[in-house]
Amino acid sequence: MNGAGRFEAYDEHEGQPPQDGSSSGEEHRRNQEENGPADTTRGTDGMDNGNGDDLHPTTEPDPDQPPRIPLPRASVEDTGRPLPDPVPRPMPLVLEHRVLKSLLGAWALAACSPEETAAVEDHLGDCGSCADEARRLREAVGLLHPAESLDLDPSLRARVLQGCLERRPPRIPVPAWATPYDAETARLDALLQDFGDAEWHAPVRLRWFRKDEPTSRRTTVAGVIAHLLTVDGMVAVALGLADPMGEVAADRATPAGRTEAYWRASHYPPTRAVRAPWREQTHDLVRTVSFTGGGTGGLSVPYGDFELPLRDAMLDRAFECWVHAEDIADAVDYPYEPPSGSDLHHMVDLAARMLPMVLSARRQAGLAAPPPGPHRHLVPAGEPGRSLRLEIEGSGGGEWLIPLDSPAAVGSAEHEVAHVALDGTEFCRLAAGHVSPEEAAAGQVGDRTAIRDVLFAAASLSRM
Repeated sequence: MNGAGRFEAYDEHEGQPPQDGSSSGEEHRRNQEENGPADTTRGTDGMDNGNGDDLHPTTEPDPDQPPRIPLPRASVEDTGRPLPDPVPRPMPLVLEHRVLKSLLGAWALAACSPEETAAVEDHLGDCGSCADEARRLREAVGLLHPAESLDLDPSLRARVLQGCLERRPPRIPVPAWATPYDAETARLDALLQDFGDAEWHAPVRLRWFRKDEPTSRRTTVAGVIAHLLTVDGMVAVALGLADPMGEVAADRATPAGRTEAYWRASHYPPTRAVRAPWREQTHDLVRTVSFTGGGTGGLSVPYGDFELPLRDAMLDRAFECWVHAEDIADAVDYPYEPPSGSDLHHMVDLAARMLPMVLSARRQAGLAAPPPGPHRHLVPAGEPGRSLRLEIEGSGGGEWLIPLDSPAAVGSAEHEVAHVALDGTEFCRLAAGHVSPEEAAAGQVGDRTAIRDVLFAAASLSRM
């Protein structure tokens, strides 16, 4: 090679390559014959090796001698030598149209060989119908990979807090029944953090069931936060905190009544300004129940048509916060994960414990079938009666025996007449009114009437 010859000349002749970049040793010898032999009294470092001062040489370097430092290597383009041939692109295969069309699916999945890929891509430039089909297949492949949330795993917060608390217990711990509310409000607040004006005014449709009929109410993202503010205010009033309604009077002291009154009293549609009072109220609720201790869990919280103990009311508010956070995420086309497994289990447990009361109320309203045959009379309190086994699968799962004939009865495996299996998030969405009883993907065995009554009772738990 050209470079090898140059280095050979440099090593052989004491680092004096020719000025013209040639590697010929013969030319160097001709220069010596014309100019005389090199000065042998000088070392390779250009210093006088005779009696002169080594630090102050007495002779100047010969300007006719080539420089000791080699010249830069010439580029390949400057030598005039031919450049190496580029690697040729593989020639596309010559395939029939039907074969190329059959390869479109594999091409969309990036599963073709390089030759097949080249053939398909060359064909797409000439065939409009195949190009349209290829575009649709690529879009379909994109749907196979659902959008991933940028948020952290919902259970990560609980794990981090648990690790911190194991090292340093808190002076004032949050009651266990209030931690789901604390976690879900924090997750929703993180979702709202980067919303602009357009997102705050994005339309949202709240959905629930009323007398077995789906019902909805149109609002905005800001309107949803205002709804959470007013309903959480019912818990705040029970704890002796300020009512976010202020001087606004509601026609009915129910979640829907308070929300509608708050919306009507607003001079303008709610905006991002509602986030700050909502978040401050959530902190006040968690702080207050923490300072008052876990013994306040039995405090009654009125909901207008019914009451819940404080521990269940806080869990109910955590459930509503998650459900409406999903409504908001759907409105802005953003993925939102369900709660952690332990929190989801507590939410399912609350709904399962409320089912007997709802079944009784529906039976009194004529919306549920009365007990058949000899079981037409209510079962005495504390006695076992007909039961339905509710099996919740997946994260937060478990099993519950739901008494069917009386809210005061005890669920009994010996009196089991039906068995229903549901995914945990599917059951919660049924209880939120986002899934109808007919559409719920449930495994069902046993008494069909009892199964229908329980599924419709679960949907009746929903409200605005």
